[in-house]
Amino acid sequence: MNLDNIIVNTQSSIKINLSKIIYFDPYKIDKEYNDADIIFITHNHYDHMDEESIMKVKNDNTIIVAPKSMEDVIKKIDFKEYIFLEPFENKELDGISINTIPAYNIDKPFHPRSNNWLGYIINIDNVTYYVAGDTDATPEIEDVKCDIAFIPIGGHFTMDVNEATELIKKMNTKIVIPIHYGSIIGNITDGKDLTNNLSDYNIDVIEKLKFN
Repeated sequence: MNLDNIIVNTQSSIKINLSKIIYFDPYKIDKEYNDADIIFITHNHYDHMDEESIMKVKNDNTIIVAPKSMEDVIKKIDFKEYIFLEPFENKELDGISINTIPAYNIDKPFHPRSNNWLGYIINIDNVTYYVAGDTDATPEIEDVKCDIAFIPIGGHFTMDVNEATELIKKMNTKIVIPIHYGSIIGNITDGKDLTNNLSDYNIDVIEKLKFN
């Protein structure tokens, strides 16, 4: 599977360049690209909802997809179309299948389940991607089926490496790209630790995160 079309910037800032150019949680974007067809936002923390970076990737035709609970914040920015979703919703958008699942902490206060923040499962060009957002290893994620999973591993605000390892073993995925470590939280070596933990399993761990 070709992964050259995937860029992961600091934290959970992801760009997927396919038949549509898609961003998830753009953060610390280095220059004006203004090329986004669709921007997905998982939740309202500054390293995921970074208005300065959003303005560097959006254009007059960009569509925004975000949690329903963020509607007031998102609508302060001008987009061609706004799509607000809650957990366990399905949406078809320009040939892209979108499914949402909750992203939340089980025993931490940072991402309450009651906020209805999101992880996204999207299928585009016959590949299914799962972007977890900031979350612990929840039962809902165990049921995710995807080709490529972007999983946070930095700990404290999300699951840590060992918790992610046990979760990924239960998931139905071929490739894992670790995110949300090595800058604000977590060690730069966390990605290698995850690779080592999963070395005996038929799962490829691809370290693509840039440590800006």
